[in-house]
Amino acid sequence: MLLSLKRLLVNYGAAALLAIFLFVSNFLNTSLFDFGQLNFAVWFVLSILSFSSGWFINRVLGWQRGGKIVFAIIVAVTIISLVIVIFFNEYFSASELLTENLILYSLRTIMLGAMGFFGMAIQEVLGSERESVILKEKIKVYEQTMIDAKKEAELTLKEAKVNAQKIINDAELSAKNIFLKKERIEKELKEFIQIEKELIKKYDDL
Repeated sequence: MLLSLKRLLVNYGAAALLAIFLFVSNFLNTSLFDFGQLNFAVWFVLSILSFSSGWFINRVLGWQRGGKIVFAIIVAVTIISLVIVIFFNEYFSASELLTENLILYSLRTIMLGAMGFFGMAIQEVLGSERESVILKEKIKVYEQTMIDAKKEAELTLKEAKVNAQKIINDAELSAKNIFLKKERIEKELKEFIQIEKELIKKYDDL
């Protein structure tokens, strides 16, 4: 149970943080978070945090699944923000120009969400580049292995040819020796028969 909860936090913690950052951005320039001249700095920090969340989401969940989650967060937070702005328009100073402020708050949420997507895209590009480098190295190793295997196959083939030629030479030499031995035996037999004939002839003359 503890392990599954920890895994859930790791997988979706960044998505939850992104949703919080998008929602909190609605309260900038209100009485709750009125930073005055530091509003841009706070907005910049929120953008960096959204970027970092998108980076981590893409690293943990991947581009497709993470992208769906980030898109769902942007849509959900935008809808919630619009509902809050409509019902608490005086608090958000949206009583006079409600339509324009609704568009403004929507754009703020979408912009921070886009920073999350930007973080995902950068992590995806860098990750793909790293995988491409690793793949190129693997291809080089594979090509070198193929070259070595080809050389080894050529050496094996040459060795097989040499062995085959040696076997053929040995067979020819053996056949030649057998042929010479046969000729010698035939010659000896002829000489033996000739001697026998001469002995028989001498015996008949007696």
